[in-house]
Amino acid sequence: MYERGASVRELIAENDALRRQLASLLDQAESNHAIMMRHQAFDLEIVGAGSFQELVATIFRLLPAISDLDAVTLALVDADADIHTVMQKLGVDFDALSGLIFHDSAATLGHDAPPGQALKPRLSPYDPAVHRHAFPHPPAGLASVALVPLLRNKRLIGSLNLGSRDPARFTPLLGTDFVEHMGSIIAICLENTISNEMLKYIGLTDSLTGVYNRRYMDRRLVEEIARARRQSYRLSCMYIDIDHFKQVNDAHGHQAGDDVLREVAARIKAELRISDALGRFGGDEFVVLLIDADVGSASMVAQRIRASVANAPFSLPDGEWLSVSVSIGVATLDDFQRDHAIEGVAQHLVAQADQALYQAKENGRNQIVAAP
Repeated sequence: MYERGASVRELIAENDALRRQLASLLDQAESNHAIMMRHQAFDLEIVGAGSFQELVATIFRLLPAISDLDAVTLALVDADADIHTVMQKLGVDFDALSGLIFHDSAATLGHDAPPGQALKPRLSPYDPAVHRHAFPHPPAGLASVALVPLLRNKRLIGSLNLGSRDPARFTPLLGTDFVEHMGSIIAICLENTISNEMLKYIGLTDSLTGVYNRRYMDRRLVEEIARARRQSYRLSCMYIDIDHFKQVNDAHGHQAGDDVLREVAARIKAELRISDALGRFGGDEFVVLLIDADVGSASMVAQRIRASVANAPFSLPDGEWLSVSVSIGVATLDDFQRDHAIEGVAQHLVAQADQALYQAKENGRNQIVAAP
């Protein structure tokens, strides 16, 4: 009887252990399913991102939450600063993307592999000296990290860097299939988004001078007028024309004319704030949109531009030096115009500046006229 009772108790204990094990497996399966669903949702979010800013912001917003991470940074290879420059010109707010890092060389990303072998994620304890490029501002207590290479056509375009305060979270013994998949999706999204943003930038800029084109300025005017109405600030517009530009082309050739156009654009831009916008409207005409500037402030900026062009001669390809001047018309958006349709207001503002420019040329050129 005793042996039979012991056998029953052992069977009951074994059955209970199996039930607990099954429950644990079910819990783990549910947890894994939930994690998988969160990451599938994350994949859909980043695939659907419509801009570089939205993509990177989504990565920084969602990835720490769905993966329980204490640090996430994204490093991109940007050898000639092309990506940073274009994104800045397209209005990307880098202050809101503090985990975004640009490297001028792939060598500083922390990835290497023996010849003939593919790059793999590097999982290890956190070392401030080794990982300073991946985590410039690490959170206190960072203990383990994963550096995930972002590859496109076997080319290293960046690194997704994950950090945890848990020392056991990322160790060399762990499998990397999951983070490799995540890195692949992010790399594809980054390459596609950056390519699209580059194409957008090319379509909005003047190929000769590198400033915005008329298409961009027309759109920007409408956007800024709408914003000015909401936030109650002044907008000013400058219409700038190079004096006697045809004579430059006739006397020195079109290459010299192109050089003059590029240098004039550079000198104008040097007098503007980052919030202002400069566009080439065609030929030798430029338009500047000054944000939060009344007619007095705009006239002062115009005077600086006029002096910058007139006071220093231009170097030509043939070794000659050429004196160049510009005429500038200034117009400011007033309160009465804010009550009209935005598109009409934009056209009227530019027309006012153009009329003031015409008056400056009639008055003898190399001067500024503000519209009444």
